[in-house]
Amino acid sequence: MPNLHYIFFVFLVLFLLLQNPNTALCHTKGIRPRRSTGNGLTVNMTQVQDSEEQFMKWVKFVGSLKHSVFKAAKNKLFASYTLHVAKNPAAGDFTTIQEAIDSLPLINLVRVVIKVHAGVYTEKVNIPPMKGFITIEGAGADNTIVQWGDTAQTPGPKGQPLGTYGSATFAVNSPYFIAKNITFKNTTPVPGPGAVGKQAVALRISADNAAFYGCKFLGAQDTLYDQLGRHYYKDCYIEGSVDFIFGNALSLFEGCHVHAVAQNLGAVTAQGRKSLLEDTGFSFVNCKVTGSGVLYLGRAWGPFSRVVFAYTYMDNIIIPKGWYNWGDPSREMTVFYGQYKCTGAGASFAGRVSWSREFTDEEAKPFISLSFIDGSEWIQL
Repeated sequence: MPNLHYIFFVFLVLFLLLQNPNTALCHTKGIRPRRSTGNGLTVNMTQVQDSEEQFMKWVKFVGSLKHSVFKAAKNKLFASYTLHVAKNPAAGDFTTIQEAIDSLPLINLVRVVIKVHAGVYTEKVNIPPMKGFITIEGAGADNTIVQWGDTAQTPGPKGQPLGTYGSATFAVNSPYFIAKNITFKNTTPVPGPGAVGKQAVALRISADNAAFYGCKFLGAQDTLYDQLGRHYYKDCYIEGSVDFIFGNALSLFEGCHVHAVAQNLGAVTAQGRKSLLEDTGFSFVNCKVTGSGVLYLGRAWGPFSRVVFAYTYMDNIIIPKGWYNWGDPSREMTVFYGQYKCTGAGASFAGRVSWSREFTDEEAKPFISLSFIDGSEWIQL
């Protein structure tokens, strides 16, 4: 009997897939028209309308979708205990942030708040995967700074280069991390044009359900490595030169100030989505983009890269084209780049590349609220 049930299930799935052969449906954000296998006939109005209808189906699908296939995340917000880190040994429990983290049990399942008193903490910090539910709270982003100066070419413990991943001043590998009112800094100076191995990460977040409030991320190339997971950045300041917000996470940046320190040409984002099946992307809402040099809004690090700017002020440093295909024209068919009701001298859509979009109200809706990252499940504002 189990074999019969399996055979029935397989036939049922095949039957459902064959009901609409013109679309491909995945469990993430994915209703997409299949590529035409025709002989290159001229696109007529019916085909254009059909394409628009398919796009709107996809937008509606995004808005109704639960990104996580698991049960709703249950964040433990209230501290079970609080630790203090201070430069003065008499004022705190520890003198370094890493000491405070190391004092926690190997597997931590309760909310621990580590209050970091004012000061500059020159140290490299790593939070292991099993030490979840940690809150790092500074005394103000201008007053509490954690800094280090590794780059991708810095030799590691075994003499090999650390690489971009290992260059992070502050690395988070555990879920339900929260940071408030603190600065994460990589002290490596802005590299010159064509420099090699100068990627220098200030913070790397490699876990799900992380939130940052009133934080600063300071660096040059590859400042914020938003690697994976669902993340929320509220009222943060992010500074860098090239690809300084990069990775393959699903993240919402709300009310953030993105500031470029590029000497010549730079880029704000390098989002790394690799396929239609990956539910990732960056959305910037009510932000502002300022700084020096000339900037792309994003470069297509991943072939299915996805970035949206909404209600965002853009200074006149934005290159009119807006986006770069990473030197691969085929990515123009698969990336998802767009903007919605942005302002400022750099926000004009007139010169944008043809493969980006200016959204309507309905198209923008799925990207401009906490639902984009399932925030109602795990963020308590």
